[in-house]
Amino acid sequence: MAGAYTLYGTEFSLYTGKARAYLRYKGIPFREKLSTLGVYKRVIKPRTGVHFIPVLESPDGEFVQDTTDIIDFCEARFRARGVYPATPCQRIVARLLELYADEWLLIPAMHYRWNFPEQNEAFLMGEFGRVVLPHAPAFIRRRVARRNAGRFAGMLPTLGIDEHTAPAIEASWQATLDDLQAHFSTHRYVLGERPSLADFGLIAPLYAHLYRDPAPGALMRERAPAVAAWVERMFVDTPAVGDWPADDHVPETLLPILRRQFDEQFPVLRDTVAAVEQRITKHPEERLPRGLGEHTFRLGEATGTRALMAYPQWMLQRVLDDYAQLAATERSPVDQLLARCGGDTALQMTIPKRIERRNNRLWPVAD
Repeated sequence: MAGAYTLYGTEFSLYTGKARAYLRYKGIPFREKLSTLGVYKRVIKPRTGVHFIPVLESPDGEFVQDTTDIIDFCEARFRARGVYPATPCQRIVARLLELYADEWLLIPAMHYRWNFPEQNEAFLMGEFGRVVLPHAPAFIRRRVARRNAGRFAGMLPTLGIDEHTAPAIEASWQATLDDLQAHFSTHRYVLGERPSLADFGLIAPLYAHLYRDPAPGALMRERAPAVAAWVERMFVDTPAVGDWPADDHVPETLLPILRRQFDEQFPVLRDTVAAVEQRITKHPEERLPRGLGEHTFRLGEATGTRALMAYPQWMLQRVLDDYAQLAATERSPVDQLLARCGGDTALQMTIPKRIERRNNRLWPVAD
């Protein structure tokens, strides 16, 4: 395919699904290459310096890692069908929901993938086996895959997933499913008839883990068939494209989801900002590690311990920067919308020590 982009990823990778759906929607010519261990060794690590997927290779030889960067990279090159709404309320909501989906819905995605082995294990070992030993017999792939898959399952404590928090995680996800079912029963996409950044954020956890994996997939199809239909709609090659609602309208059905984000995720984000400040104050010129220690968090009636990760602050900065740049006349309707879902002061948060992505790593921004 001359002039095509190459997407390095896997079908069961949470963030690869986000990039894949975006490229299809934009009509960007691309081929997908399975990220086997050999591809990691020969291509991904040498060209990006990290072991993360997806990675997008452009026809002119640029390599972009991280789905948010991939989207921004492609938006600059392909202007048609832009995914950032021009109006303030819709754009801020799209950015908020990308942050929520990328960084918070990862929790139910990982819980439902790894804590339901009776339903999921055979399927997952087959998926991981194709990455580890793509040409070996299936039974050998599954056996070897267990070692590789265990690394991902071992992330559960880092995310605060344990026997104490599991019931609250399931209750929160099922309530979110119900809210999404109500929304997608009357709207084709998050903001009406046209996909936005919010759709591509949500598709990351909702496709690879919560739709494809047997246990959560069965839950979605039974409890929220309109959500399953939206997932399928996000992967058609020639999607019908309408428009976002007029007059910067945000559907009422999104407000319960935003309310849950402000209640569950934003306290963790505030602790993240404080941890980043402490780290940079002590080590002002050093690259930030992925983890910044642990903290206690609340989910429903449950409390647990989880790692604080630096990356969500970088995502949060994007939302706060957009909000800060709004004129007073633009900010007023945004503030009114946020107040209706418990986010009155959420976007007035200050970031004492900013961070930036440089060479696919997080670094302090010089004062």
